[in-house]
Amino acid sequence: MPQLPVLSGKEIIKVLEQIGYFQKKQRGSHIRMEHDEFRSVTVPNYPMVSRGLLRKILRDAELSPEEFIKLVK
Repeated sequence: MPQLPVLSGKEIIKVLEQIGYFQKKQRGSHIRMEHDEFRSVTVPNYPMVSRGLLRKILRDAELSPEEFIKLVK
C-alpha cells in the first residue's frame, strides 16, 4: 500500500469533488460532503490533515488509497 500524502482539507475536498461529492453544509471548520442520499463524508478544513484521518475519510467515501493518489496527481 502506498503512503498517503499529507494534504490540507481544501485539497481533499477538491479530490472528492472530482468523483461527484458536493458540499452539503458546514459547521465551524468541518465540511459535510455528500455523493448521493446514502454516502456522506465529513472533511475538516484544516491546513494539514493527518494520514490517519485521511484514511478514515477514504473509508467513509469508499475510495481506496491507490485510487485517491491517482486522483491527486
